[in-house]
Formats: sequence, C-alpha cells, structure tokens
Amino acid sequence: MPEPTRKKEVGRGERVLPGVWRLRLPLPYPGVPHCNAWALSAGDGIVLVDCGMHEPGALEHLVRALQQVGLRLADVRLLVCTHAHADHYGQAADVLDAAGCELWMHPDHAHTTAAASDPEQALARRLEVARQSGVPAEPLRRWAEQRRDQGDGIRRLVLPDRDLVAGVEVRTDLGVWRVLETPGHAPSHVCLYAAKRRVLLSGDHLLGRVSLYYDFGWSPDPVGEFVRSLDVVAALDARLCLSGHGRSFNDVRAHIAGNRALVAGRLDRTRLAVAAAGPVAAYDVVAPVHGEAVTPATATWWLTETLCYLRHLEVLGVVERHAGDGEAPDRWATV
Repeated sequence: MPEPTRKKEVGRGERVLPGVWRLRLPLPYPGVPHCNAWALSAGDGIVLVDCGMHEPGALEHLVRALQQVGLRLADVRLLVCTHAHADHYGQAADVLDAAGCELWMHPDHAHTTAAASDPEQALARRLEVARQSGVPAEPLRRWAEQRRDQGDGIRRLVLPDRDLVAGVEVRTDLGVWRVLETPGHAPSHVCLYAAKRRVLLSGDHLLGRVSLYYDFGWSPDPVGEFVRSLDVVAALDARLCLSGHGRSFNDVRAHIAGNRALVAGRLDRTRLAVAAAGPVAAYDVVAPVHGEAVTPATATWWLTETLCYLRHLEVLGVVERHAGDGEAPDRWATV
C-alpha cells in the first residue's frame, strides 16, 4: 500500500485583530508546512510584513490568501521583511513588481543575498563547512547533487530601499510599530513592536512552537546574539505575539523562557558530548545534542545549529577548535 501523503497546503487568510490579517502561505519543508505573512491596515492600503517563499505557484497562494480577507497585491503600500530567509523574503520581487512599493529590510542580509547572487560559490562554501565538520563523503555527495537541482526560493534578488534598523518606525492604522534589531536566528532579523497595543511581530525570533535555527558563519556568535535578543523582547511586556510560523500566542514570557531553557539544554549537551568524546568532529556531536539519530531531513539544519553551539562555547572559553589538515576534519575539545 502506498504511504499516506499529507494534504497539500494552500494559501489562507484570516483576521486576527481589526486591521491585522494573517496570511498563511505553504512551504515545501518537512515539518514546516507553512509560514505567516502579515497584512496591516495603513490608510488606503496595507503594510505587508514578509511575503513567503518563491516556487512554482507560490504567488497564487499569496494572492489567494489576500483575496480571502478582501485584499489585493495592489493594496500593498510597503513591504517589510523581518529577515532575509527565503521563506520570508523570497517573493519580494513579485510583490514589488505588482504593487510598485518599497522594500524595507535590515542591511545585514548577505547571508541570503550573497548566496542568491552566486549560487555555485554558496554551495561550495556549504560543502566545505560540511567536510570540515566531518560529514561522511558519500552522503555529502548525494546532498550536493540534490541541492543543485533545487532552487534557492528567491524569485529575483532585490535590495532594500530603506534599512530596517533600530529607530525606524512603521506607521499603520494600529499605530506605530518600532523596529527592534534581534539577530541570532539570522543576522538580518528584526521584530516590530506596537507599544500602545502591546503586540509583537516576531518573525522567526519567537515561534508558536519553540524551535531553534541559526545561520552559521555570518556573524561572530549567533547563539549569543539570539540570547541577547531574547533579553530585548523580554523587556517589552508584550501581550500578543504574531509569529512567522504557527499560530499567534499571548504567553510571550513563557515562550521566551522556553527558548532560554532549550538553548541552555543544548549547550550543556554539546559541552558534555565534547568532554566525553573529544577531540571530536562537529558532525559526531549532532546526534548527542539533539537526542536523536541524524536523518537526511535533519542533517543540514542540525549540523548548522550544532556548529553555532560549538562556536558559542568557544567564545566562552569552554571548548577549542583544532583545525584539520588535508582531508581530516576540524575537531573540538574541552579547554
């Protein structure tokens, strides 16, 4: 009998607050079936926060979600991207073409835009990081072949018309949304906060389900940056969070605490794994850190995350990296 398949997602729109609509857009990722864009009423149109990933048919899902709440692409007066990952920025070019609006995004977007401008170099860089981390040669070869057949999820490279940095304000009918720089998940990550309503637009910094991801190699210490960004949002007294994936939620402090606990636990398991087996390649630390065997679906994500924990422990002086020579991978040991 064939394996049952999950019903394919389609774009959906729903009102969350007066003047705030959630646009649920499908994604091709296992375990991450959708992302959220947010439409905010603004005068005779809307501010669109994030826009989904580009792939065949993706724009129709965005159009469908907007239509379900009585809106059109032509209503977009401004596109704001919480960060430059493809599932939040990938359809920006199509939105700008259709609406003739500006794009505002944080300037530290090279983690995505550099890869989009030179895909072959980006792939070579990822392969070298994996090799240095001890990923076995044959699985790495198969992954590279599959990756070359995949798109990057970006319709066309477009750069921001305005840098979305601290001090910038986004004005809507709900009032002013203040920009908060919250790197960690990505160097380009920001949140938006409407203080009068105590509403936080969190992108992927806080999610409905506590889940962690960091970009590796584009900033000095992604884990440290993420933890400091948790401090930023903890100081806000937000009562409602509109996140980049999953449902909105009002137990913001509990989600912050959950993220802190998950980071602390994985850092501790990273330290213990290095102490038990070191000097050890990063790839051999991945399963102990996550408590499960590595699979093709989790390998890339979990390796990137584990490298960021190792880097954070290196910054703290807890572990040190011994560079590999020739074909030998880098190895990590306790100090």
